[in-house]
Amino acid sequence: MPTSPTYRPEPRFFDLGEDYGDAVRPADFPETRLRFRNDPAAATVGLDTLTDAEWIAHFGRFEPLPGQPGPIAMRYHGHQFRAYNPDLGDGRGFLAAQLRDDQDRLMDLGTKGSGQTPWSRGGDGRLTLKGGVREVLAAAMLEAQGVPTSRALSLIETGEALQRGDEPSPTRSAVLVRLSHSHVRFGTFQRTAYLERSDLTAALVEHARALYHPSVAAGDVPGLMAAIVAASARLTARWVAAGFVHGVLNTDNLNVTGESFDYGPWRFLPHYEPGFTAAYFDQFGLYAFARQPEAVFWALTQLGGALKPIADVGALTEALNGFGPRYITELRAAFLERLGVKSLGEAADQRLVDTTLALLRERGEALRWEPLFHDWYCGFSSSERALRGPRARLYQGDAFDAFRFALFEHEPDRPERLEHPVFAAADPEEMLIDEVEAIWAAIDRDDDWGPFHAKLARLAAVRGARQA
Repeated sequence: MPTSPTYRPEPRFFDLGEDYGDAVRPADFPETRLRFRNDPAAATVGLDTLTDAEWIAHFGRFEPLPGQPGPIAMRYHGHQFRAYNPDLGDGRGFLAAQLRDDQDRLMDLGTKGSGQTPWSRGGDGRLTLKGGVREVLAAAMLEAQGVPTSRALSLIETGEALQRGDEPSPTRSAVLVRLSHSHVRFGTFQRTAYLERSDLTAALVEHARALYHPSVAAGDVPGLMAAIVAASARLTARWVAAGFVHGVLNTDNLNVTGESFDYGPWRFLPHYEPGFTAAYFDQFGLYAFARQPEAVFWALTQLGGALKPIADVGALTEALNGFGPRYITELRAAFLERLGVKSLGEAADQRLVDTTLALLRERGEALRWEPLFHDWYCGFSSSERALRGPRARLYQGDAFDAFRFALFEHEPDRPERLEHPVFAAADPEEMLIDEVEAIWAAIDRDDDWGPFHAKLARLAAVRGARQA
């Protein structure tokens, strides 16, 4: 591979040694058909110069990139729906490479569906093509909405017929590569604590501190905990502002950088519904939309417990107790960003959050979730557009008056963004389950990838409009 000058390999997790992962071999797939390559994401790490043949060699056949030692299946434990499981680890994926991006962050190339590992627990180590398509769509939608998220870098169809119990089988197979700011999970620390290896925990803490939270002083375990709490609060607040339900907030699905990743049974709210769940197997609503802050805080307490053998318990508790206040602060900021207005201070900002949720609750299915943020983006500057739009009849009554008063208190933030064609559309880009199923049906029935790529192009336009 002729490397780009911006390609900077730095395989640092591998430095931790064999106590944290296992060298593995990727599956030998019968086919490798490139279905999606994310060149904008690849450009941030100097991989956009790859030809399609080189791309397939590295992300379908997993020939190591220059300066990379080869794939490793990471070891971790975790609580799954609050039940501890010591038999986890990368069961159908591995860490393929680490490299610096254009913001000097250490990034991972992690796989999904790349074959069996010592942690597969009898599974086939594969990914359905539908699952890969869904992950690409989820990441693209979240990125457009300003949520800290991994990005799907590559999706390659692999030519196998998979048997699954939760979708029509046999079904097509794929391998996904995601670009993520760390795969060090809460469960990675839980494993070393479970093994009563304080030395391994301490080494992992220093690894995470130095690479992902360098502003924390060496040896300051509560300081690292506080940094992870803050990042997790920001992530959770942005999920809520996006109307997103991750679905499986186990401790092996949350990481030290507060970046969302590993999208399985995710959903976006069709309308405001606090009890809305994403996973059909979440029978008690443990990870329902409005319970996500509680779920993340619970997971953080498990991380704190794993760090107790090497840190002061009182200081760890103080760091954990910062989650609630930080979450509220981040929620205000997230709603202001979604509405495109500037902060006016704590009281006014909270009033805007409260009245926004009240209006979404009252108007329910008629308004849905995403249209409100589309119609009233930049506040007063969108007034005429919103009141002449397809939902104008919904914008009346006491709940709306309270929302409009709170919104118009706030100054629009860069209202020139409204000139983007995205805001000329009557309806916003949403990611509701019916559209996701329709995109998949076109692929499954006719091998028609047009709707999939068209959706991604529209989401890229939304991201560009809001970030301008």
